[in-house]
This record gives sequence, C-alpha cells and structure tokens, in this order.
Amino acid sequence: MNQQQQGASPRDKTVALVLGSGGARGYAHIGVIEELEARGYRVVAISGCSMGALVGGVYAAGQLAAYRDWVCQLDYFDVLRLVDVTWSPMGAMRANKVMSKLESLIDDTRIEDLDIAVTTVATDLTRQREVWFQSGSLLEAIRASIAVPGVITPVHCGDQVLVDGGLLNPLPIIPTVSARADFVMAVNVTAHSPRPVSLEELLPPDEAAEEKAREEARDAGGVDFASWIDGVRGAARRLFDGLSNGNANGNGGALPPAANKKGQVDEALERDRREWGRLDMVLASFDITQAALAKYKVAGYPPDVLIEVPKTVCGAYEFHRAEALISLGRHLAVDALDRFEGLTHPGWGDQAIVVEPTGEETDEEPDVGPVEEADQGTGEEAGEESGEEKAPS
Repeated sequence: MNQQQQGASPRDKTVALVLGSGGARGYAHIGVIEELEARGYRVVAISGCSMGALVGGVYAAGQLAAYRDWVCQLDYFDVLRLVDVTWSPMGAMRANKVMSKLESLIDDTRIEDLDIAVTTVATDLTRQREVWFQSGSLLEAIRASIAVPGVITPVHCGDQVLVDGGLLNPLPIIPTVSARADFVMAVNVTAHSPRPVSLEELLPPDEAAEEKAREEARDAGGVDFASWIDGVRGAARRLFDGLSNGNANGNGGALPPAANKKGQVDEALERDRREWGRLDMVLASFDITQAALAKYKVAGYPPDVLIEVPKTVCGAYEFHRAEALISLGRHLAVDALDRFEGLTHPGWGDQAIVVEPTGEETDEEPDVGPVEEADQGTGEEAGEESGEEKAPS
C-alpha cells in the first residue's frame, strides 16, 4: 500500500474481504461487515468459505440485514428444528431447511450479476482440488461450500462430489489478491489461541453479563434434547457402520421392539453414545485441521488486516448464540481498524486477538501461481481448469 492510499480517509477506501469457515463462529463476519460499513469502507470483493461463503453471499445480495434479524431470533429449539437428520451414509444431516430460508432471501441470484465480486470455495472430493464459484447460482455455490464432510450431505455436480471448502482452504485469501482494493482484510474464525478463550472473556463486561445470563437461563430451563440427539446418533451410526449394518434391525436406527429389558436398553444407549462420540471426534479433528491450514494461508499471502476469532469461543454448531458472536465480530473489527488507521482505542480492545502482518510492504504484484491449481467454475460448470476459456453461464 502506498503513502497516498495510507492518507486516504476511510470513505475513500475500498476493501477486499476474506471470510473464513468456522460454523457458528462465522456469525462474527456479520459484525465485521457492519463495522466496515459504519466507517464508510466499500467492499469491492469477497472470498468466502463455508459460513464465510454464506455470510458473504447474503451480504453481496443485499440481504444481510434480513439474515441478521432472522439468526438473532433463533433460540436453541429453533436451531434444532432446522437440523434435518438423514439416513444417508454420506452425511448425518441435510441442509434443506436452512437453504429454503436462504432461497427466500436471495432467490435465483447469480454471482456474476452481483455488484460485488464474489468467490465461494468448495472442495471436490473426486479430484481432490479446490473449486471456485465465481459465476452461476449463488444458492448452489453456498450449498456446496457449507457441506461439512460426514455432517452435511455433499453436492453432486456431474462427476464432482463437492464438500466444504475448508477441507483444503478455510481462509481463501488468494482469490482477493487481484482485486482492485486499497487493502485486504481477512477474518479467521478458527484461530488457535495460547489458552482456551471463552466468548464472554472477549466481550465488554456488560455484554458478557448478558450472554452469561442467557446461557444460564437456557440451562436452568432443563432443556431436553434426548429425542433429537437419538436421531442424530442413529445417523452417525450409519455414517460409520454403513447402511447395511445400520438397517440390520430394520427400525431406522432405533431400539428394536424386543429391547425392553434394562440390560438391552443400556447396551443400545451405550452404543449410540459411542457412535456419537466418533462424530464429535470427526468434527473436532476438522476444526483443528482448519485452524492449522489457515495459518499457512496467512503466511503465504499475508492480508493487510487480520482478525482472528479463537475457535474455543463456542462450538461450531452453537448457532443460537448469534447476537453475542456478531457483537464479538464488531468489537474485534473496531480494534483492528483502529490499529490499521493509526488510532488509539481506549476501551477493552487490548483483549482482542488481532494479528497484523509484519515485514516490508511492496508494490509488486504477488505471485498468483497457486490459483492455477484451483478450479474456477460456475454453478453448472464448476471444475473448469483455471486459465481455460469459461463456457457461457
């Protein structure tokens, strides 16, 4: 960045935004975008993966306010009702209910028609490569990017099996390096931290107290998720044992009718807990891998501003905590942008986990060679080799 750009006021500046994967922690992206808009920055490019693709796509379509209102109204039971368990061996859950809501917001919007350049990233299991969606159906691109392997069923597109882009690139910085923006801001919501950090620790005291009260109220309500968990556990068992074993009792994963003795019931419940524990392990492993991969992406292409949300602030599927996570994103953005603009922030921002790249800046064009190893595709023709002429959408 040159001196002229450094001296420009925020309202004269454009930003390329990189929004990483991380499940519910991706709600923090909303807060970051809100702070950028409040300061007059103009987002000209977005690259997103998984939850980052969802938030970025909805924002580019002009529906972020409506999406924010919806997620902030979700309580724990609403989130559970959105989870549609499936018996497919390729995933424990579908995303039909969530996608129906998104369809009501963005309809049949196409990526190339958006005012903001958008790239969503998925992973092709067949070819073991990234797939970039830069044109075609925005809804289909988001659905492919959020398909967490083994949890949400994949998207089949021709001979491609598309899953969460976080499998290979949880923080897709590379698509933004050619953007005509004054600076690049990346938001990593799967960051490692020296010690486990809670959401309440990073919020201002008054907001932390409110969030703690909400959590305590829910716990005191004696919420019982047994029936829902039983269904997910049954799906998890099929995921690991296969449909043939899962259907051995012909009862959809439930206890056999004859299992009315205490010993049989206990044995079946213990088996369910064991299978659910395996799924938990898959999710935790995926989270850890994404955090490590994000570090490499940042090292290879350091953004001008990096905001990091520790992966310990909440579970990847705590989607009922939207309000607090959005607030966290905005507070971290305040701290990061104050530092970037050379301002001093007298508040609580010294607790924020923000990493700013070190080293000399250069006006030289970055090496974009790795782009050629990713696929740039449309919603229908995803998978074309980078550098080849694209077929008309």
